[in-house]
Formats: sequence, C-alpha cells, structure tokens
Amino acid sequence: MTKKLLMIGAIALLASCGNSPEGAKSETAEATTAAAATGTTYNVDVATSTVGWEGNALNHGHKGIFKLNGGSLSVAEGNISGGNFEINIGSMDNTDDVGDKKKDLLGHMLSPDFFDAAKYPKASFAITSCEAVTGDSTATHKISGNLTLKDSTKNVSFPAKVSVSDAGVTAAAKFVIDRTLWGMNYGNDKSLKDKFISPEVGVTLNINAKK
Repeated sequence: MTKKLLMIGAIALLASCGNSPEGAKSETAEATTAAAATGTTYNVDVATSTVGWEGNALNHGHKGIFKLNGGSLSVAEGNISGGNFEINIGSMDNTDDVGDKKKDLLGHMLSPDFFDAAKYPKASFAITSCEAVTGDSTATHKISGNLTLKDSTKNVSFPAKVSVSDAGVTAAAKFVIDRTLWGMNYGNDKSLKDKFISPEVGVTLNINAKK
C-alpha cells in the first residue's frame, strides 16, 4: 500500500512539473509611474516583434503568439530609459493546433472566459525601469513595467537580454505570470480535475526596435 501511494505521489509530482510553462517566475506588484522617455527613440518593428504565450492544462498545453500594433523604446547612456508597446489581442494565434481544434481554442481564448477581445481588443506594456544585472548568464537586465490586460494593470518584473546599438534595440525575455492577478480565473479550480487549467502562463518577449 505504501509503495502504491509513493508511486501515485511521484506520478502526480511529475505531471505537475510537466505542466509548468517555461521561464523565470516574474515579480508582480501594484502599478507604478511609467519611466519618462529620454534620449534616442527607436520605433518597435511590428513585422519582427512578437509576444509569445504558453498555457497548460492537466495533460496538455498550447503555445502561440500575439502581434504588436506598435510602440517605441528610448535609450539614454546605453540603456533603455523608457518605452512601451501595444499588443493586438485579436491577432492571437495558436502554433500547435490546426483546423477546427485551432479555431475552437482561439475562439475560447478570445471569449469573455479569457481575454474578452471584443471588449478589450488591446493590451499594453509600459516600462517603469530597466536595470543592468551582473552574474546572470541568462540575462543582462531586469525590466519592470506596467502590464495592462483587460481592465487590470499590474507591475511585472523579469530578467531579460537587452542589446543596444546605433542601429536598434532588442529585448528578449521568457517569464511566467499568474493570469488570475488580471482577473482571468476560468478553469482555475483544482476540483475540476482533468478540466483544471493552470493559472501560470508563460510569456516570451521578442522586441526589436529601430530608428
């Protein structure tokens, strides 16, 4: 009986680990004042910039991307001093399904259960600080910013790789947020068992800005 219980516990642990999205766990706080844009301004290239997403249920997960409507990054003394970008919620795509499965998934994700795209067609991120970090092989900076989803705004901090040159600025990051902090509570009840949807969502930023 004991061996059986240990085996069940091990399987549950593995399942739980396997359903965690990739990325560093972000720090979330109340929204604060956005940084004043100073120095040189670079416009976000919407053709090459994306915001990726990853969501997981008990036995499966999905990934995809959002396109951007636009934005800009400002650079002063070799570092990002401020900036913002706008996410086109209606552009949400799913990259691991096709046909009716993909259509059904996106329809549900864009419904009031999740993003409610008809009411909230855009989301946004406004930088509040960008600080250089040392001793971290996976990141060069810690970026903090106000993330607005639906009608909620929270300040999120995460590690990122930032590159600044005369030609442009790139910022790449992979981190995890808790969707329930933005009022997205659908499926977030473990009593649902195999219908449970993790509150943790993976976010991947690939932002390219040019003069």
